[in-house]
Amino acid sequence: MLQKLSIQNYAIIDELEIDFSVHLNVITGETGAGKSIIVGALGLILGERADSSVLVNKEKKCVVEGMFDANGKKEIKSFLKNNDFDVHDELIIRRETGTNGKSRAFINDTPVNLSQLNELSSLLVDLHQQFDTLSLGESGFQREVLDALAGHGDSVSSYRQLYQQWQATKKECDALKNEKLQFDKEADYNRFQFNELEEASFKENELEDSDAELKMLGHAEGIKAALSKVYYELQENETPIVQQLKLLLNQVQVFSSYHPGLPPWLLRLQATQIELKDLADEIDGINSHINYDPGKIEQLNDRLSLGYKLLKKHAVKTTNELLQVKASLEEKLQAILNIDNRIQEKEKKIEKLISGLKQSALKISEGRKRQVKPFEEKVNKLLAQVGMPNAKLKVDLKAETDLNSYGQDMIEFLFDANLPAGEAGKSGQFQPVRKVASGGELSRLMLCIKSLVAQSIDLPTLIFDEIDTGISGEAARQVGIIMKDLAAKRQVICITHQPQIAGKADSHFFVYKEIVKDKVKTNIRQLTTDERITTIAKMLSGEKPTAAAIENAREMVGN
Repeated sequence: MLQKLSIQNYAIIDELEIDFSVHLNVITGETGAGKSIIVGALGLILGERADSSVLVNKEKKCVVEGMFDANGKKEIKSFLKNNDFDVHDELIIRRETGTNGKSRAFINDTPVNLSQLNELSSLLVDLHQQFDTLSLGESGFQREVLDALAGHGDSVSSYRQLYQQWQATKKECDALKNEKLQFDKEADYNRFQFNELEEASFKENELEDSDAELKMLGHAEGIKAALSKVYYELQENETPIVQQLKLLLNQVQVFSSYHPGLPPWLLRLQATQIELKDLADEIDGINSHINYDPGKIEQLNDRLSLGYKLLKKHAVKTTNELLQVKASLEEKLQAILNIDNRIQEKEKKIEKLISGLKQSALKISEGRKRQVKPFEEKVNKLLAQVGMPNAKLKVDLKAETDLNSYGQDMIEFLFDANLPAGEAGKSGQFQPVRKVASGGELSRLMLCIKSLVAQSIDLPTLIFDEIDTGISGEAARQVGIIMKDLAAKRQVICITHQPQIAGKADSHFFVYKEIVKDKVKTNIRQLTTDERITTIAKMLSGEKPTAAAIENAREMVGN
C-alpha cells in the first residue's frame, strides 16, 4: 500500500506531499492543473526513465519518494531476501534526478538499478492509464486471469518447476548427444593414437633413463679402462696403495703408546685404509657390470627414436607427459562406451517428466475451462454496468499438442463491441481484444476484469489514470461502484473527471495551480466534506454550481 508520496522539483511541482488512505483515493482537478504530472512523478519510483527536462529549477535535483506498507506481502519479502536487502514491513523508494539528467534509485537508502526497481514496483503498484492497455491483449495476462480465478497459484508453480526440470534435462541430453557425435568423429583417430602409445608401452621416465644409459654405453670402454686402472693401483699393483697403507700402519703401531698424538692418527689412517679397500671392491663391482653391448645400444636407439617421434607428435617433452596423453585418450575411449548409457538414462527421465507434465497440464487446463463460462458472464454483466451493454467478451481456449511453460493451452480474449452494421463490419464478429477495442473500451474492460481477479488474488495498489474518459451519467456511477467495491480490500487511487466516481472516494484530493513568486506551481490538498460537496457540484454544473447541483453533490458524497 502506498502510504505517502513526496515530490520535489518535478516540472511545475515545487514541493508537495500526499498521504493516501487504505481504500479509494480520488484525485480531481481542472484540465491542465497537473494531475498527469503527479502520475509522471510517481512513474519515476516505479522504474520509468528519468529526463532532465522535468527539472524546471536547474539549480537543484528532483526527488520523488514513496513510502509503502509491505506488511503481509510474501512476494515482496521474497524479493528483498533474494536481492540481499534488509526485510522491513515499511519500504521507502526514492528516485533522484540530478541537474545533469542522471538519476539514482534507492530502496530503504540502498542503491538499486532500474531492473530491480521495476521488479519491486510491479509487486507494489499496478498503474493503469487509458492507453496503457497492452497487457490486456497479451496471452500471458489472459492466462494469469483464468489461473487466478481458478486458484491455480500452487499448481502452476509446481508445473513450472517440473517444466524447467524437463527443459534442463533435455538440454543435458542434447549436450550428451552432441558430445557423442563429436566423440564418434574423433573415435577412430583417438583409438589409433591410443593403440600406438599402448603398443609402445613406455614406463615412467623410460626415455630419460634410456638416454642416460645410452650415453653410458657409448663411453663404456673408456669408463671400464679408467675403473680398471684405479682398481689396479689400489689393489693389484706390485705395491698396491691399500697394502702400503697397511704396512705404514703396522710400522707406527708399535710406537703408539709413546706419544699421545699417535693413537688418533692411527685410527684415521686405519679408517682410510679400510675405506680405500671398500672403494676398490665397489669399483671392481661396477666395472664387472659395464660391458660394451652393440645390441643393447641399437635397442635403446630404437626406443628413443620411437619415443622422440611420439613426443613431437603429441607436443610434449617427457615420458610422463606422454603417459598422461595416453591416459586422456583412454578416458575419451571409455567415455564413448559410457555416453550411450547416460543418454538412455536422460531419455528415460525426459519421458517420465513429460508424462508428469501432461497430467499436470491436463488438470490445469480443466480448471481453466471451468472458469471460462462464469468469467465471460461476469465480465459481460459488468460491461453492461459501465455503459457497454452491447459489448461482449469471449474466451477462446485451445489445447495445443506442444507443452509450454504454463501448460498446453492457447488463450485468446476475443471482443465484439457490437457496433452498428456498416462501421467496419465489426458487428457480430469476435476478434482479438488487441485488434478491435478502442482505448476507452479497453480501459473499462480492464477495470471489469481486475475487479473480478481482485476477488481471487491479492493485487497490489491499483492506480487508474483517467480511464473513465468518454463515459458519464449512469455508466460513470457504475464505474464508481465497481471501484468502491474493489477498494474494500485493497488500495485504489483514481484520477478522474467524473463526479459520480469522485463521490465514492474515501479520500478526495484536489490538484490546483497557484502563483508563487510570479511562477505557476502545481499543488494538491485533501478536501474536507464540505469542500468535496462544492468541488463535485462544480464538476456537475460548472464554476458557479446551482443549488440543485450542490444538493446532488451532497447526495453523492452522503451515499
